[in-house]
Amino acid sequence: MPISAIAYLGPEGTYGEQAALRLAHGPEVKLLPQITIRNVMEALGAGLVDAAVVPVENSVEGGVTTCLDTLWESGALQAEPLAIERALILPIRHALLSDGVLQSITEVLSHPQALGQCSAWLQKHLPNALQLPTSSTAEAARMVKGSRFRAAIASKKAAQEHRLPELAYPINDQPGNCTRFLLLRRALNEQAGAVNCTSLAFSLHANAPGGLVEALQVFAKRQLNMSRIESRPSKRELGEYVFFVDITWPPIDIIQQQKIDQQLEAAMEELKPLCERLISFGSYPITDDTSLP
Repeated sequence: MPISAIAYLGPEGTYGEQAALRLAHGPEVKLLPQITIRNVMEALGAGLVDAAVVPVENSVEGGVTTCLDTLWESGALQAEPLAIERALILPIRHALLSDGVLQSITEVLSHPQALGQCSAWLQKHLPNALQLPTSSTAEAARMVKGSRFRAAIASKKAAQEHRLPELAYPINDQPGNCTRFLLLRRALNEQAGAVNCTSLAFSLHANAPGGLVEALQVFAKRQLNMSRIESRPSKRELGEYVFFVDITWPPIDIIQQQKIDQQLEAAMEELKPLCERLISFGSYPITDDTSLP
């Protein structure tokens, strides 16, 4: 099914917009910015857009909890969970933007993930500046426009959008800083090309000794590589968790892919009786984008 409109975390100038532009299937796709990640995913669930682009994981700060929680809710509360059509790994290069000078900055605004990704730089260069969280990096850029004592951590594109000077670039602590974005749809579509990742989530019947180990052995004994496992509170009671798992494999031919598919299907069947709820978000390709300077 073609995409005519994509929701993303706005406003214009966010890394989410950059990811959406790369994941859009054509130049005619309309990009619709949203205020929060939850709003992005709810716009898709409500049918207001054909697709949504959201960050799910950063190499420095880890999982994006709002995205994970809303993915789980989409499967627990709806007839069908939101589905992952593809993923993009986007390099993140932060800049410090302001109409003031570095010596005058007393407040630094940005998305909490961006503040965390630049914490060492901020401690060294602006140790006394107050760090204020915002809904997105581009929103931070908008909020500091015209201020001599406020600065934003955002992208070069946000600097251009809001005509803000760059006081420093790049300021992220890790040169290899990158974020994985997901292109979500309302239902699973059969993938035409090669895939190399399957994402799923599950909750166990009880928090019993060995319960999680037994579940993970389902994949290990089939030599399925769990490249990521992350837990989130179920929000029902203390000590109860939901587990997110990614299974990945290198590029393979059609025959090998059929074997992987069979192994995955067998693993899911064995996992079902161990779980209170088991949700598959689909198999999809991951693209590693290194085009940003």
